[in-house]
Amino acid sequence: MALTGGEIRLERGHDGRVAYLTLDHGKYNIITMETRQVMADRFAEIDADKDVQVVVIKGEGEHFSSGGDIPGFMEVEPVDFTDLGQNVTAPSRSPKPVITAVDGYCFGVGFELALSTDIRIATERSEFALPEMRLGMMPGSGGTQRLARLIGLSRAKYHVLTASRIKAQQAGDWGLVSAVVADRAAMDAEVERLVTTMLGYSPLALRTAKEVLDKGVDAPLYSGIELERKAYAMLRSSHDFAEGVDAFTNKRTPKFQGR
Repeated sequence: MALTGGEIRLERGHDGRVAYLTLDHGKYNIITMETRQVMADRFAEIDADKDVQVVVIKGEGEHFSSGGDIPGFMEVEPVDFTDLGQNVTAPSRSPKPVITAVDGYCFGVGFELALSTDIRIATERSEFALPEMRLGMMPGSGGTQRLARLIGLSRAKYHVLTASRIKAQQAGDWGLVSAVVADRAAMDAEVERLVTTMLGYSPLALRTAKEVLDKGVDAPLYSGIELERKAYAMLRSSHDFAEGVDAFTNKRTPKFQGR
């Protein structure tokens, strides 16, 4: 059946502290309705694993993902679309930092998945698009809202309403991706650099900063600052902050424990 198929491999690295998720469904890594739920299941497992500190999502082969299983949508009743996007965008609700490594096409729900993560790295040949207009449809898994917040309303309207592609360099200039690198090897190296950097930080501080950024950005400025102040005060009482200060004072590498 068109709605099924596709795998999201879960592997662990760095002594179990990093979870690597790989989209694997043919040349273009098409995301089926089944794949959407697998993503939610994978994050349920990752989020419950206290050893995992950082998550990386990538695509097998030449492309990150060309998007969803288009014929399969006609097999789904309209009422079943009301919760569309809650599963595949599980990275946005994960307390752990999530990095997306994009090479090649990043279209449709694949783009919406990437938008729901915290940091995006792309190769020079990567392209991003929400092409749903070509089907008489619109993005339905957070694409309109997250894209507008990242690149601005005017640019988002242009690319959603015209289904135009965003080239990697443009994505980098707009801050849609954090870095644009030459090729897949350079992308993997940059991802590992980021992973290594974050593994050296307090998991508690990383989790708290992600939550403050996500929840504060859409609140009034004063509310966001108040949230930041409260979170800062909470971290002041943590073991990791005391460890960080002591390590700084005594010129040694801190040993954070996430508490």
